[in-house]
Amino acid sequence: MTSLKPFLSDNAAPVHPNVWEAMRAADHADNPYDGDALSAQLDERFSDLFGRECAAEWIATGTAANCLALATMCAPHGGVVCHEEAHIEVDEGGAPGFYLHGAKLMLAGGEGAKLTPEGIAALIDPIRDDVHQVQAHAIAITQASEYGCVYSGEELAALKDFAAARKLGLHMDGARFANAAANAGGSAQDAARAACGPVDSLAFGFIKNGGMGAEAVVLFDKSQADLVRYRRKRAGHLQCKGRYLAAQILAMLDGDLWLANASHANAAAAEIAGACGDRLMHAVEANELFVRLTEAERDALRAQGFAFYDWGADAARFVTAWNTRDDDALELAKMISTL
Repeated sequence: MTSLKPFLSDNAAPVHPNVWEAMRAADHADNPYDGDALSAQLDERFSDLFGRECAAEWIATGTAANCLALATMCAPHGGVVCHEEAHIEVDEGGAPGFYLHGAKLMLAGGEGAKLTPEGIAALIDPIRDDVHQVQAHAIAITQASEYGCVYSGEELAALKDFAAARKLGLHMDGARFANAAANAGGSAQDAARAACGPVDSLAFGFIKNGGMGAEAVVLFDKSQADLVRYRRKRAGHLQCKGRYLAAQILAMLDGDLWLANASHANAAAAEIAGACGDRLMHAVEANELFVRLTEAERDALRAQGFAFYDWGADAARFVTAWNTRDDDALELAKMISTL
C-alpha cells in the first residue's frame, strides 16, 4: 500500500514538540483565566516583535480571533469590507454576523484574493450617507491571502492611508501570517513588521504553524483591549486555564520558532511550484499552491499516495506545513513535472 503524502492542509499537521514541552512546563498551579504569569508576558513579547506598543490576548480559534477584533471596529448597524473569497465570508459559517450582532460583510473583488483601495472605493463610494444603507466601518484583509498571495509593504501602506482617510478600521486575518512574514525575509522583527504594516489589529495564527489550540488577537490600540476581554468572556472563550494557551504562543515566539516553521513550509511550496510552470493559478508566495490539473491527473497523483483537495473541476490545492518532508515535496514536484 502506498504511504500517505499529506498536502491537504497545514491544519492537519501535528503539534510541534516545543509546544507540547511548553504546555507540560506550564502544568502547575497558577492564577486562573488570564491572570497567570505566562499570559502576563504576551503584551511585552508582541510589542517587542512589532516594535510598537500593543495588547495581545490568547484565543482558541482563528474564527473567534477575527470576529472579536472586528467587533471593536464595527457597530451592529455597520459593515466590514472584505474580499468576496475571504475566509470570514466563505468559511466561517456566519460567525462575523453572530459576533458583530448582525453587522454586514461587504464584498469586494481583487486579484489573488487581495483588496486594493480602488476596489474598495468602487464598492463603498456609491453608498448613500443615510440611515437606509449600511455604512462601512472597517476593512478586513487576509495575510497571506486565501490564494497564498502576500500583501507588500507598499500595498499595506496604501490600504492604511485609504482606511485612515475614510475613518475605517483595518484588521488583518493572519491565519498564515507567519508564512507571509517568512516571504518578506530578514529577522523575525523585520519580517513581522513588513508583513503586518500599519494595521489596527491582527489575528496572529499559530495553529496552522505548529500550535495546538491557540491564536493571538493583537491590538495596536491598547485602549481596545478591554472590549476584546469583555467580549471574549461573553462569547464563552475566556478559558479558565489560559496559561496553556499562553504557553503555546510563547513557545512559538521563543527562538523565532514561528518564523522557522513557516520558512520550512514556504520552501517546500517553492520546491513544488518550480515544477508547475504555467499550471499555477496564482503566484506562490506562502505555503499554498493552486494548480491546474485534470481529473485524470489528480487521480494519478492520488494513486501515488498524495493527499490534497480538488479546487473546482480542473484544479487542485496543495498546502505544505512546518513538518512537510523534503522527500515528499521533491516527489510531488517530480510527479507534476511528468504529467
